[in-house]
Amino acid sequence: MLYWWSKFVLLGPLMRVFCRPEIVGAENVPERGGAILASNHLAVADSFFLPLMLPRRVTFLAKREYFTEPGIRGWLKKQFFTGVGQVPVDRSGGSAARAAMDTAVRLLGEGKLLGIYPEGTRSPDGKLYKGKTGVARMALEGGVPVIPVAMVGTDKVNPIGSKMWRPRKVRIVIGEPIDFSRYEGMAGDRFIERSMTDEIMYNLMELSGQTYVDLYAASVKERAATGSPPPAPARPGPRRPDANVPDSRAS
Repeated sequence: MLYWWSKFVLLGPLMRVFCRPEIVGAENVPERGGAILASNHLAVADSFFLPLMLPRRVTFLAKREYFTEPGIRGWLKKQFFTGVGQVPVDRSGGSAARAAMDTAVRLLGEGKLLGIYPEGTRSPDGKLYKGKTGVARMALEGGVPVIPVAMVGTDKVNPIGSKMWRPRKVRIVIGEPIDFSRYEGMAGDRFIERSMTDEIMYNLMELSGQTYVDLYAASVKERAATGSPPPAPARPGPRRPDANVPDSRAS
């Protein structure tokens, strides 16, 4: 109930008035059945605007810390995230990563629309960073298409570190579904999963117009926190299925 109450009564109307969100390509999202919405990640607001603009319910895998914070504030956050249908997962690696994967595959098998951020964390500077291959394995194990989603302007509404949202224009661009059925049965092949992930990231680069950096966003954040300069990217950009990207900016 809280999901629909928030969407149509509590938050949705205010978001529409102050941020005038628009969506392009909504017809690319199937009306039913499991699918992955693979989106770039500019701000916490991404997880609010995407469900707002789609008729289907979107479920996100949320980090466990959102549900375990102590005190009254932590309890309120847990109730909110649980109420709007977010699913807690442990992202610490190892067996926890496998458990998160199993949860995602189960949800896809139930016909859910699953929201994923392949970068693994918010972009620290508005650029598009290297995707993690978990999204590819989810697609292969779940047997579902991946739909690329570009969020534009949410970092202006909700800049990193901001406590209050700002009235800025938000645009969502949804690309055509990517069918990876040609790789059926190849889950676990790291070369296949990397190729799939690069294809997803290339589509996100084209849809969003972001500059691509061939580094993981999490490692860039860690180095920034310690004052260390980031290493040079290994190559200029994510690869298309049939060719290398000529440069690091979408054409």
